Amino acid sequence: MAKQRSVWLTLTLALALTATGCASTQKDLVPDEPPEVLYQDAQERLQAGNFIRAAELLEAMDSRYPFGAYSNQVQLDLIYAYYKQDDTARALANIDRFIRLNPNHPSVDYAQYMRGLTNMATDHNFFQELLNIDRADRDPAYARQAFADFRQLLRQYPNSVYAADARARMIALKNRLAKYDLSVARFYMKRGAWLAAANRAKFVVQSYPDTDTLQPALQIMTQAYSTLGLTDMANNAKAVLKANFPAG
Repeated sequence: MAKQRSVWLTLTLALALTATGCASTQKDLVPDEPPEVLYQDAQERLQAGNFIRAAELLEAMDSRYPFGAYSNQVQLDLIYAYYKQDDTARALANIDRFIRLNPNHPSVDYAQYMRGLTNMATDHNFFQELLNIDRADRDPAYARQAFADFRQLLRQYPNSVYAADARARMIALKNRLAKYDLSVARFYMKRGAWLAAANRAKFVVQSYPDTDTLQPALQIMTQAYSTLGLTDMANNAKAVLKANFPAG
């Protein structure tokens, strides 16, 4: 009797899960409509900020009509929809796919631009910004990649409509990277690793001379070389510091 009751409960549970699955499938099902109807619906969802549903519609179009009249634009819109959802993996995968399949398409510069935006957005942390937490010491891997993405855009498409914004974003990214390397130099100083601190500060001076990190980096070099007894190098760093910041 107990065994029969167990079988009955198992069947009931299975039916309940099946019904739930069917309901979910029906809810997310994309209707079998002509491509122009689906695309219009997707555009309305994008404009309304419903990026999840827009992506579902675009994914269906991409699967059903891979060589249709809307094919390339669907792929570009999917990139944007994933980007707005902070879905880094799918955004980057679709960007690489579009560039690989359409190397001569007039919107390749847009795809490359979106690559930079996606990586830059991934480096950004909303909660840390919200709480005003200094994030200079965070791993800047995505920031470095975003900088490289924008740099490639400018090299390949210097006259792109996205070039000006890419340049502006590269300035912000350069400051982000400079602050990270400066934080590493300061970390070495706290640990008493003076040579490592001097070398990282020197890297900041050479790589980011046009950022706000120049002065503190030169100060670190001066202090580190002095502590190591490298008088000539310390004096050189101090001279450069005074030449650039006479009031400091």
